[in-house]
Amino acid sequence: MFSIVEAIRERAQPEATALVQKDRSLSYRELFERCDAIAALIRPHLVTEPGRVDRLRIGVHFPSCLDYVPLALATLAAGACFVPIPDELAEEEKRELLTRTALDLVLVIESAAAWLPANVTRVGALEVNAQPVVIARVPPTAEAGFPRDAFEALNPAFIRFSSGTTGKSKGVLLSHDSLLQRITAANEGLRIGPGDRILWVLPMAHHFAVSIVLYLYHGATTIIEETHLGEDLLRAGAEQKATVMYGSPVHYRQLVEAPDVGQWTTLRLAVATAAALDAATAEKFRARFGIDLVQGLGIIELGLPVLNLAGAVEAPEAIGLPLPAYECLLKDESGQEPTTGEPGEICLRGPGMFDAYLDPWLPRAQVVDNAGWFATGDLGKRDAAGRVFICGRKKTLINVGGMKVFPEEVEAILDSHPKVQRSIVEARLHPLYGEVPVARYIASAEGAPTAMELRNHLRAHLAGYKIPLMFSAVAELPLTASGKLKRV
Repeated sequence: MFSIVEAIRERAQPEATALVQKDRSLSYRELFERCDAIAALIRPHLVTEPGRVDRLRIGVHFPSCLDYVPLALATLAAGACFVPIPDELAEEEKRELLTRTALDLVLVIESAAAWLPANVTRVGALEVNAQPVVIARVPPTAEAGFPRDAFEALNPAFIRFSSGTTGKSKGVLLSHDSLLQRITAANEGLRIGPGDRILWVLPMAHHFAVSIVLYLYHGATTIIEETHLGEDLLRAGAEQKATVMYGSPVHYRQLVEAPDVGQWTTLRLAVATAAALDAATAEKFRARFGIDLVQGLGIIELGLPVLNLAGAVEAPEAIGLPLPAYECLLKDESGQEPTTGEPGEICLRGPGMFDAYLDPWLPRAQVVDNAGWFATGDLGKRDAAGRVFICGRKKTLINVGGMKVFPEEVEAILDSHPKVQRSIVEARLHPLYGEVPVARYIASAEGAPTAMELRNHLRAHLAGYKIPLMFSAVAELPLTASGKLKRV
């Protein structure tokens, strides 16, 4: 079967630099030497029956750094499906991810292994840059939420939950073949090549399988910056002569306000994704760096299908036009394309689309419509030039600096507090993060809890970015006629 790792290996120039982090670097030859060494230690643990190696699932829980890359590639080189486990998840969420993906092995840095359930067995160990990593076997579940034969038939490479959580979201499954299709299609707009040096600022657990794989496949150098302060980003970009930056608006807002610690003159492309870009940041960026800040629509189900390459000056807040390999359609409530300026649901079609939702199992053919359109759940509108602007969501997600929060998940935990009768969590605009969650609640008869009590209660169950910034006690909450929360 086709392997994206072997495709990268075949194209790579062995002595070219693949990865840089401060004073450390790896050539493509060194990267694959490390990848192969780790894969050799993993592979013996993948045999489940004599003479048979299943396409098992390996969870990787490791900090975002240079060493993450050979570790992640090794899971694929060993013949398994790579499942990133984000650092920011609460322990309860990590265990839920382990269950929903029916993980077979977990690779976790020793210092962060306390969350592993008691029934997980340590079967081996390895070292990654002198850091001990546990190889742990997860006992098989009686009934996985997906058909294993259908899963293996897809040549699976990667599973990630679309919201960055394991709560109400669906696990998105990508095959090796789909990965290749989407990074090839995205690069028709990005035009990454061996001469490019990309400043990396995003969490690897959320963006590795598309962004890092794209850079490696096209022979570029990825420069990993350890902090996200504007001053550090500017210094790294200047010193490392970075040509491309791909980050969230949060990174660019900090970058444009950074003190003058270096002259970054090599930058040719800056892409903003994961959250809405504001015009003020785009204008400050252009004034300071002399190039446009280009917004794009990045979604795990399709990759990077829409990019504002041609309209960043006239319409910096637009996500732009579909790249050559993709089509974009807006549908109003009647299923028709709305008139210019009117909202409709953004629907997309093109190569590299996800292969299935994992749990509950839904192959792509059962998700897209008869014509192959994928409905994103986002609402958009077009301007006279055809550029698309995101103007809202059909779903209730709150976007915190690119991280997605389900209000219902937070409300369920809030409502379990003994001093809370019922709550509602909503989005509030924030100058740095775009949106933050805030909560209103009806207190129980014994009185309102303090904000600290509520934060501590939520922190035990949820990642920090999901915890509301403010809590307000109210006498009543808006309800529908059937008693459900009425959301704005």
